[in-house]
This record gives sequence, structure tokens and C-alpha cells, in this order.
Amino acid sequence: MPQNPQPNRTHHRPVTFSTEVFDRYPGGSDPQTTAQAAHYSAHALLQQGRKNTDPNITQKLVHFTDTFGLETLAEMWSQAPALSLPGALWRIYLIRDTVHTHTTQIAHYYARGMEQNWRSSLIAGVADPPTEQEVAETTNTILTGAYTGDFDIALERFAAFCAVIATGQRATAHTIVSGKNSPTPPQQTTLQYQLRPSAEVQTEARRRAEQLHAKTQQLLTISQDLEQAAQLWRAGTLE
Repeated sequence: MPQNPQPNRTHHRPVTFSTEVFDRYPGGSDPQTTAQAAHYSAHALLQQGRKNTDPNITQKLVHFTDTFGLETLAEMWSQAPALSLPGALWRIYLIRDTVHTHTTQIAHYYARGMEQNWRSSLIAGVADPPTEQEVAETTNTILTGAYTGDFDIALERFAAFCAVIATGQRATAHTIVSGKNSPTPPQQTTLQYQLRPSAEVQTEARRRAEQLHAKTQQLLTISQDLEQAAQLWRAGTLE
């Protein structure tokens, strides 16, 4: 999963939600100022989003990056510690945006991961079979729940969602290297040497597998971070 996908969108600025938290705290080069802005904006956005009773406003919050781009949140939250409110919000918006940008690929990984990680799949709540639409809509549903339901449950569902995708990515990486998904041609054994991949093909396969393994580890780290953030939220210590 790409860590910072750059979808081809037209973004509109400045951001103008009723909270105006992004306009009031544009950030800057001073680390302390940036950290304060991240925490203030995250708390203000979540608080006012959860107080809101207008479903249209909730939908605007859920689809925030569709309108204004992921980089708008990245400027404010991407450098925040993982176990903080801005860090947690950044990760769930990052996951949602990545899923909606690479839906076909992520749905494939999710389907493979569901076969091996049913427990996390049940927590994430994606319908079976996990079609592209189901996978994308589930991220919207979970993020909606962050504003309308229990925030810690939303964090745990996103954590489980990441775990399933990571499982699918790992399985895909093994397949790339082993080639076990490739159908066995009906050629005679004496001719099979002609069908072996070239050294260049094998090298490329290993490179792709290594990239997937690295992305898998990133997702597992995000999953663990979100689970811990949920625990901190329940304890009232997620700052």
C-alpha cells in the first residue's frame, strides 16, 4: 500500500469548515508550533464533528480528502506521534484515501487476507465476498462511526482492516516469488526447463515481493498503532 498516494485531483483551498481550525492554524517551520496546531486542530475537528447532528456535515468530514486532498491533512498531522489524536486521525484518513485511490488492488489484497485472517476480518466488518465497492464503502462506514459512534471502536476496526490487507499482501508476495498461482502447462517434463523464468524475471519478482513485504510491515505497524490508540482513548489519555 503506498504510504503517500498522490491521486490526480484538483484541490481547492483554503479549507473552510465551520470549525475553521485549518485556517486558524496554518502550521509553520517551528516544530513546537506545528505540534500545537496538530493537536488543537485534531481535537477541535473531532469534538465538533462528534457534536454535530447534521448527517451532511458528517459526510463532508468523511469525504474531506476527496475534496481537499490528502496533503491538506498531511501538512497538519503527518508528523504527529502515532499514539496521539492527530497521529491516529492521520492514519485513518490515510488508509481511507489509499483504499479509494487504489480500490481494485486493495480489494484483491483484502480478499486474499480474509481467507487467512477471519478474526480481523470480522472486526473490520467488510461483507463477504469483499467486492471493490464493499471494501471502499466499509472505510466510509468506519470513519462515519468515528464521528457518530464510539471512536475507539472505529480505531479498532481500521486496525483490523489494515491487518487483513497486510495478510493479503504477504500472501501475494509469497506467490510472486514462488509462482504457485501460475497454471502448470501441459508440456512434457523434458521441456519444462524451457519454461523456467529468466534471471531477470526472477530478480524483478524478488524486487516486487520485497516491496510488498515492506508495505506489509508498514500496514502492520499502523494496525498496532491504531489498536494502542484505541486503548489510550478508552483510558482518556489519547492527547
